[in-house]
Amino acid sequence: MTTKDSYNSCLNTIYSLRRYGIILGLDTIRNILQGLGNPQDTFNSIHVAGTNGKGSIASALATILYISGYNVGLYTSPHLVSFNERICINNRQVSDEDVVASYEAVKSVHNGSREPTFFEFATAMAFYEFGKKNVDWAVIETGMGGRLDATNIIKPALSIITNISLEHKTFLGNTIVEITREKGGIIKNKVPVVTGVKQKNAISVLKTIADSKFAQFHRFGEAFRIRRTNGTFNYFGLENVWRNIQTGLNGVHQINNAALVLASCEILNKNNLDLTLQHIKDGLVQNRWPGRLEIVSGSPLILLDGAHNFIAARNLAGYLSENLSDRNITLVIGILDDKPCASMLKSLIPLCSKVILTRPKIDRALPPEKLYPIARKMISDIHIIHDVDKAVIHAIETASPKDAICIAGSLYVVGEAKELFEKNADLLSKNQ
Repeated sequence: MTTKDSYNSCLNTIYSLRRYGIILGLDTIRNILQGLGNPQDTFNSIHVAGTNGKGSIASALATILYISGYNVGLYTSPHLVSFNERICINNRQVSDEDVVASYEAVKSVHNGSREPTFFEFATAMAFYEFGKKNVDWAVIETGMGGRLDATNIIKPALSIITNISLEHKTFLGNTIVEITREKGGIIKNKVPVVTGVKQKNAISVLKTIADSKFAQFHRFGEAFRIRRTNGTFNYFGLENVWRNIQTGLNGVHQINNAALVLASCEILNKNNLDLTLQHIKDGLVQNRWPGRLEIVSGSPLILLDGAHNFIAARNLAGYLSENLSDRNITLVIGILDDKPCASMLKSLIPLCSKVILTRPKIDRALPPEKLYPIARKMISDIHIIHDVDKAVIHAIETASPKDAICIAGSLYVVGEAKELFEKNADLLSKNQ
């Protein structure tokens, strides 16, 4: 069997684990990791939870650590095109051979009373790979929640909770307080916490958890803050004032994410790391996070943004309003069935001249017909094209060079669009 055949076979088996659904708990992942020799105990780690911004913050920290000379692992989810995106070492996706080897290692160990879920299996693969490659630091993004998330087996040097909104209510709770308790479960004894949470009740919950664990608690807007200037921002931190900072990611909300990164760097430096200000600045500028306000073409302008919940849709709407108000915008959008589709559409559609409703291949996607009654109240030029590829191609073929196309609503929609562009590069040069 060729490496490619082995790789595809591994992925088919891993993806089949989705049928077991989402099962929160740590017993299975603990058993697997014990069988692998507890690789998660061989490297330092940073744990990132929250509703939005986890990936942007995690990738920025990984980039800064790498530029600073450390061997760095990064574990994120979901992937857009390739499974390998989930596991990166020194800003490079692991190879197909690495995926096969880590799959075989995890498969070979006893996992307890039940078969692991997809996410548990993938998490074990990542930790095994990080241990095998002797990373100094790993930046680990939670999958869902925190307390019972498979990643919560690590003993981090720093915990980050970006922000909190209502999501995954079936698993995490129906209120901000309940969801905060779950995400606050990543807080460890005497491990400092950085957060961007704004709601008073959520802050209270996190502060109570942190106090009970004697963990230093650093909140954006209180312990550290920023001030925006023309194209840059100034950071007023825990101990430092850093000026003329820039981030390589688009969107005003990415400046807030960058503030959490800078506070994290201050704390890491207190723990005897050597992250110079220049390395920190360079890391923020060089950081890239695909599918988040990512411009892939200029004529017509094609913008990819997952915008997979209300906060993300609102951030995208702010960007469109501020930067693309002079263009006719075609919105290509598909939304999953556990997302607040009405509020997401109401944030985005008023800024657009045409809407194409579509549906990614994942089984949790809403049929476009369910989105149509909401959309038609706000716009008349509306189309249903079920296949994402066909929806994107139609948007490009009917756009003028001065128009804009925004592909959004789900990272799965964005992932299918990116795969289309990778296989058909000429689509992006239609009107160049």
